[in-house]
Amino acid sequence: MTAVAQSPDAAPPPRSAFLQLVRAFNANKTSWVGLATMAIVLLVAIFAPLLATHDPVEQNILDKLKGPSAEYILGTDSFGRDIWSRVVYGARISLWIGTVSILIAMVVGSVIGMIAGYFGGKLDILVMQAMDVLLSFPSLILGLMVVAMMGPSIGNLIFAIALTAIPPFARIARAPTVSVKERDYIEACRALGYSHPRILTVHILPNIFPEILVMGSLWLATAIRVEASLSFIGLGVRPPTPTWGSMIREGFENILDTAWLSLVPSVAILIVVFALNMIGDGLRDVVDPKLKGERGG
Repeated sequence: MTAVAQSPDAAPPPRSAFLQLVRAFNANKTSWVGLATMAIVLLVAIFAPLLATHDPVEQNILDKLKGPSAEYILGTDSFGRDIWSRVVYGARISLWIGTVSILIAMVVGSVIGMIAGYFGGKLDILVMQAMDVLLSFPSLILGLMVVAMMGPSIGNLIFAIALTAIPPFARIARAPTVSVKERDYIEACRALGYSHPRILTVHILPNIFPEILVMGSLWLATAIRVEASLSFIGLGVRPPTPTWGSMIREGFENILDTAWLSLVPSVAILIVVFALNMIGDGLRDVVDPKLKGERGG
């Protein structure tokens, strides 16, 4: 009996990615803690208008620098603005800037890395050398240079943070692309006359996307830290818009007398960064076969 040849598209269905994720998270319980924490933070950001007890930019000089009380849950700042309301609204800005910048970096960096790894040759060398030049600058320094030249605004912050994150995504996409493009089913796709864009998007991208996703979760935490750092030195979103970094800066001037002004947004950043790193740890367990073997028993 003659065997029927299968198209490269007719590959056997892989194990459910969702089930692999659940198993990895069950083996690494802290990943569930991180996921639950981020879910709470996202809900707080989404429902900020309902959770805020005051207008986050409304000033009441008579109530400035008040400690936590029934009226002001977390106290007030030097302008009499409610700290709790500014923290929940600040979550919106910080998460928005971090998420959008990393999504842009994921798309642009992954495309650059995949094209360089797939075509190879001089293009690969040229692109990776350009990425190495960008990687030679620390994220904060490169972001500071860009925002200082373009001016502080949400759009410029997003661009600056995305620029700092593109090289790592390009490198993480290039390495597996170089390996995957040599596999037999890719050679079969070329023999069947499939176009390069189709091979890259349909056959290579699904195989390398989990690694890109892990990098995205870890770099989202970095993006939030960079945004807070730029806001702290006065190159973030212009006041009175509340962001966690600008709140830390405003509270730093009164750190000895009213420590809660800087402490509250600092704790918020700490919680989000820890949560994202715990989620990234669980996602890495799905991607890395060695970790799956160690923890999946």
